[in-house]
Amino acid sequence: MMLYGLKTCDTCRKALKSLPEACFVDVRGAGVPRDVLQRAEAQFGAALLNTRSTTWRGLSETERARPALELLADHPALMKRPLIANGDQLTLGWGADVQAALGVA
Repeated sequence: MMLYGLKTCDTCRKALKSLPEACFVDVRGAGVPRDVLQRAEAQFGAALLNTRSTTWRGLSETERARPALELLADHPALMKRPLIANGDQLTLGWGADVQAALGVA
């Protein structure tokens, strides 16, 4: 299981604490493999981008109009977190639905 997020993100820390077997990848340093990002974009669409972040608010309208994968390549912190890859299953965020899907009480 791979957990993609930011080491400074409280939500990512909570998820990692609940999933001790997960390997954590800080997206600012290591990034997310292109194939995982492509699968995530296909599954989650626009929800993959965190449009409430300070990074998003700092982008111009022209920048915001770029394709999501290009934006995430340039600004990894724009990804909604955490993105969890468990085999072929991808989950996004750390809501009750994600926790239930991963079997976390």
